[in-house]
Amino acid sequence: MNFIVDNWLLFSVAIVSGGLLVAPLLRGGGAGALSAAGAVQLINREKGVLIDLSEPEAFAQGRPAGARNLPLGQLEERLPAVVKNKALPLIFVGQGGQGARARAIAQKLGYEKAQVLGGGLKSWKDANLPVDRN
Repeated sequence: MNFIVDNWLLFSVAIVSGGLLVAPLLRGGGAGALSAAGAVQLINREKGVLIDLSEPEAFAQGRPAGARNLPLGQLEERLPAVVKNKALPLIFVGQGGQGARARAIAQKLGYEKAQVLGGGLKSWKDANLPVDRN
């Protein structure tokens, strides 16, 4: 116990740095999340497919340019018809955990290169990438 008392500053730094490492996981930008720049690279280099998981009404309001609309509830039944080549990278754009669920469904269907755009549409817009609207 004397060691902790004598080295309180060292322990404070360790606790703060640990908190900074855990913070992105708690905000949803954790493991498996892809940046907007990373998504663009996948699209350009490997013909990645952007899939927006929002409902048709929200999809019409704004989506990443070139994204295909597949609501999460229809993903399992419609994904094989929309993206036939399972070797292509999939980039899911969703909100509040939708992307992680979509990635799990896609991997179950054999799409090994499924990823999630960290931050969803907001991160796409924040990177000043094009947005389509109806």
